[in-house]
Amino acid sequence: MVSRRTRTRSSAAPLGAGGRTAIARIAAACAVVSLGVALTGCSVDAKSAEPAVKTFAFKGRTLDVKTHEIPVDLVATDRQDIRVTRWFDAKSGEKHLRWELEGDTLDLEAGCSGLAICDARFKVEVPRGVTVLRDGAKTDLSGQNRPRDKEQARS
Repeated sequence: MVSRRTRTRSSAAPLGAGGRTAIARIAAACAVVSLGVALTGCSVDAKSAEPAVKTFAFKGRTLDVKTHEIPVDLVATDRQDIRVTRWFDAKSGEKHLRWELEGDTLDLEAGCSGLAICDARFKVEVPRGVTVLRDGAKTDLSGQNRPRDKEQARS
């Protein structure tokens, strides 16, 4: 019996600097994806956050609320001032919180940047009779008609 030895030659070349760089990029991408998956387990919900409240004196007839795409409930009330309630929850990232009234513009911002997980919402209570704009466009308010207003309208 004749024994044959077969020699195989590897076609793969040794890794050079370019190959190591590609492997490092793939490893970094995998790390980012893994971190993203890990952080999705850290859920946030503004509804469960502790509310913060701030009031603003207001004598105007029109209020423009800048929402920065944050959910905002706008409510007509018997108040004489503007009352803002903010719910904010964050697990990571740099927080950006601002609520300011300058003239007839109420600027509401609540968010975070960087590798961030956060959630926010606002409730703005305004005096009845004030015209409210949301980001420059006229909007409807909840609480506009009280039950006794509806009864008076039927009479």
